[in-house]
Parts: sequence; C-alpha cells; structure tokens
Amino acid sequence: MAVPLHQQVKVATYIAKQKISGRKRFPLVLMLEPLFKCNLACAGCGKIDYPDPILNKRLSVAECLEAVDECGAPVVAIAGGEPLLHKEMPEIVEGILAKGKIVILCTNALLLEKRIEDYKPHPNFTWDIHLDGDKDQHDWAVSQKGVYDRAVKAIANAKELGFRVAINCTLFNNADAERTAKFFDDVTAMQVDDIMVSPGYAYERAPDQGHFLNRRKTKELFRDIFARGKGHGWKFGNSPLFLDFLAGNQTYECTPWGNPTRNIFGWQRPCYLLGEGYVKTFAELMDTTEWDKYGVGNYEKCADCMVHCGFEATAALDAVTKPWKMVGAMLKGPRTEGDMAPEIDLSQQRPADYVFSQHVEKAMADLAHEPPPAKGAKHGGSGSAKVAAE
Repeated sequence: MAVPLHQQVKVATYIAKQKISGRKRFPLVLMLEPLFKCNLACAGCGKIDYPDPILNKRLSVAECLEAVDECGAPVVAIAGGEPLLHKEMPEIVEGILAKGKIVILCTNALLLEKRIEDYKPHPNFTWDIHLDGDKDQHDWAVSQKGVYDRAVKAIANAKELGFRVAINCTLFNNADAERTAKFFDDVTAMQVDDIMVSPGYAYERAPDQGHFLNRRKTKELFRDIFARGKGHGWKFGNSPLFLDFLAGNQTYECTPWGNPTRNIFGWQRPCYLLGEGYVKTFAELMDTTEWDKYGVGNYEKCADCMVHCGFEATAALDAVTKPWKMVGAMLKGPRTEGDMAPEIDLSQQRPADYVFSQHVEKAMADLAHEPPPAKGAKHGGSGSAKVAAE
C-alpha cells in the first residue's frame, strides 16, 4: 500500500474515534466539486452535461471550507470538472491543509504546468493526475489526442518540484489486461507515488454508454491484471481489501455516506455518482437520505457499480474491524484464481428513477432569479456561488 504511514494512521485513528463514539454512519472522504466546467469533453463523463450557466458556476473559497468543517472527514478529494479552472483553487487547497486534512487534487494536468507555481509541496497534499491507460487508450478515453503526453510531462515536472503525485486510472470494457499491466509498469517507472484505480461508472447522461464494465467483467479484468503484476512493484493508493474486492474475492455492500459530495447544487445524495436529490447541509444529507434505497441489490442504477467512492470506505471499515484481513491482503495481494465470492442478489432491486433533468431545471430556475454579482465584487461569502468563466 503506497499511502504514507502518517496518513494511514490519521484515517485509522479517525475511524476508531467514530466507532468508539457509536456513530453508525460517518464520512471518510469528502468529494468536493467546486465546479463542473472542464477543458475536456470525455465521452464517458457524466459531470459536464450541463447548460453553460451551470458550468460557469463556482463554489467560493468560504463555501468550500465550510463544507470541510461541516463534513469533518479526514480526507478531501477535490474533483470537478477541472479544478485548476477555478482561479481560487490555491487558496482553497491552502485553507483545507491548514485544517489538518489530507488533500487530493484531481486534474487532467492540461493546466498543471501553468498553475503549479501557485502550489507548494506538503506532506498531506497529492496531485492526482488522470491517466486511463497508455497513450492511445488515454487519448481515446478523454476524446482528444495529445493529452497523454502533456500529462506525462506534468508528472515529471511535479515530481522534480518535490510534489507527491498519483495517477487516477479508470478502466472501461475495452481495457486489455496485458496492455494495462504494461501501462502500470510504465507509470511505476515514472516514479509516481501511487496508482488509484477503479472501473468506470455508467453515468446516465454520459455520451458514451457502450464501454462501461459489468461486475463480472470487472472482476475478470482485474484478476487478469493483478496476475500479471506480481513482483512488478506497483504501488496502489487503494486499500488492499478494495483491490481484493475488485478481483472478486470480497462480497461488499456500498457505503455511500463514506464519500459524501458537496457541489454547486448542494450536498448530493446518495453519492458522488448518482445525483438523485440535493440538500443544503451535511447534517440533512446524513439524517434524511433513505440510504437503504441505494446500493447493489437495492437499486437498478447501482447494479454494476464497483467504483472506489462506493466501496473503498467499506474496505477501510473492514480493515479496521478485521485487521488480520488487511495484513493478509497487503502481504499476499489480491487472489487471482479460484472461486469468486458470492454476488449480491439483484432480484429485489427497485427500478431506476431518472430524475437528473429535474435537478438541472431547478438549478436553471434558481439561477434565473439569482442577482448578478456586484461589479468588482469578490465572491467570498458562505452564501454565494462564484459565477466567473475562466
């Protein structure tokens, strides 16, 4: 496991305190989306299919820091959209680090060379650079040529400047195990600090609906990849038990409240991947969401999901509860042969409810009644959202 020991201890201590206090549900990672706007238009992305007034909306610095305080999770993953399009992102990162949080800043790296001087290396700060495979695979995934080369250059530059750097790799159903293993060898040679890996999720509004993995294919793919990686020194940022889950060796249920999302609409329920309602406060999210209505076996949209933001928290909680399992997974790596763990029964799941358009319509209506910002005003108040195209 490539996550620094002090970060592992920080998260484990946090979990232990929550358990001792008797909390049934608590967050581990805040998924903070200060904007949806992006400088790419990936075919498999469901985060950019919004009208321009929504894409031009920003969370202010104050709103971001307020969300961190509300949530209390030890880790903050800043995603989007493309976070580096937010002009106040350096201030947001500095503010979160000052609160003692672990910060993972996700980026496609197209702006990293230009913006990196605005950031300083920190033990709790990681650049998480999006790379979905080798040059051809990644450029296909992001629907634009030349992006892989720019990302690789950005990795080398960030490492040279002393930053901790990870890659975020999402795999689709056209991923080849041998090719992916070679890619992991390549990024290991680039001296990335860790590899964050996950199967893709079939966002209902993603332009390309044909390349997402189902659960059986996910398990077979990861078994094939991990079998090829034994002894290669790959450093994963994922929990060893989550990797074992991807290989089909754990029957885990989703923990959607483990990675709550705060974005320009509010607190998103039930999770980062499904926008099925938004509330104003984190407490309202936790107290009023009907959690049992979601997850594999409960809801049709969740049937094929094995994504890290749903199951990484489950694996982390399992590791704290049963540390011997964690140690075994660390020492042996994911099992790549033999029977797979039983799958969750889907026969009682409720049908999908398509409500995304309603939220977009409501947001557009709210924006129509929102007064324009005063000329020259800085959007720092906790009740404001920044509307400023880059």
